[in-house]
Amino acid sequence: MGRNDLARHCLGRRPTVSSTGELRHTALDALHRSLGATMTDFAGWDMPLRYGSERDEHLAVRTKAGLFDLSHMGEITVTGPQAAALLDFALVGNIGGVKPGRARYTMICRADGGILDDLIVYRLGETEYMVVANASNAQVVLDALTERAAGFDAEVRDDRDAYALLAVQGPESPGILKSLTDADLDGLKYYAGLPGTVAGVPALIARTGYTGEDGFELFVKPEHAVELWQAMTKAGESAGLVPCGLSCRDTLRLEAGMPLYGHELTTSLTPFDAGLGRVVKFEKEGDFVGREALREAAARAESQPPRVLVGLVAEGRRVPRAGYAVVAGGEVIGEVTSGAPSPTLGKPIAIAYVDPAHATPGTSGVGVDIRGSHEPYEVVALPFYKRQK
Repeated sequence: MGRNDLARHCLGRRPTVSSTGELRHTALDALHRSLGATMTDFAGWDMPLRYGSERDEHLAVRTKAGLFDLSHMGEITVTGPQAAALLDFALVGNIGGVKPGRARYTMICRADGGILDDLIVYRLGETEYMVVANASNAQVVLDALTERAAGFDAEVRDDRDAYALLAVQGPESPGILKSLTDADLDGLKYYAGLPGTVAGVPALIARTGYTGEDGFELFVKPEHAVELWQAMTKAGESAGLVPCGLSCRDTLRLEAGMPLYGHELTTSLTPFDAGLGRVVKFEKEGDFVGREALREAAARAESQPPRVLVGLVAEGRRVPRAGYAVVAGGEVIGEVTSGAPSPTLGKPIAIAYVDPAHATPGTSGVGVDIRGSHEPYEVVALPFYKRQK
């Protein structure tokens, strides 16, 4: 099966969300409920938060394997002779330089440089790309790409209802998936994808994830989602595979130091403010949206370094939350963007933007204002956790 066949064999339509504002349901909704999942509203989708203990689900991913439903993510297909040129204009990365079968982490910014979303772009063929946006921003990204496509010989297609997305993450995930496919997983690099068949289901098999562990994301037709979930569950039973919800997905990405849109990334920040200026490729040919504003942001970051994203580890047991002030010497020197108990470290942790003078790992005297009490925290480099390869 060629890469250009990928979208065709994965396409399959589900009804779009009703105009009454009802929550969207993934193709796995009934299965989640049968497993006793606690459901939650996430970006307009009714999604599993946890199935039992979120700590147990987290540790299963770190030591064995976890299975996630990520069908709320937003898939947008861009095709045509100028698909690459459109994406190079619309996004900050060098998408034209991505080889077929590979993927790239990038961002879409406003004209003023503010981050609209962070994305993964897969090149499915010579003139075909799939842009995967965060669920909360999928419509914003679709609208921006559609608007920016004016004058390009390329089509922007909303394929959010065309895919279900399952992810298997953890050290046992390669072995589990190998038992269900003859695709060359050993040759599949990180941030790459290939079309294949998993348990008889046509899929795009991508070696990507958001947990800090090795793993795979499987894009399939919605009508194949339940069949694939059940096959993965059976294949992973002896390896300790468990179903996992969004709660442990958040603590996993937090330990891995991965940004979450709406927390570490917002429209009020440029990639340079977020310490991710490396994703902006000024060297690519042609103009792109936000180029001038981002050049100014890059220069400003050189002369007046912005706040730095750091890790904080609690000395006590109190858990910091997004929006809490980071303090030193009685002054506010930053703000927590994400915080939670870390099952791996056994302590509360946080990601925060702090003034450069207090960003060096080991800086003393730093605390978090938790309801009026300045709780001591150790400044550490991100990530908190890095897997052994």
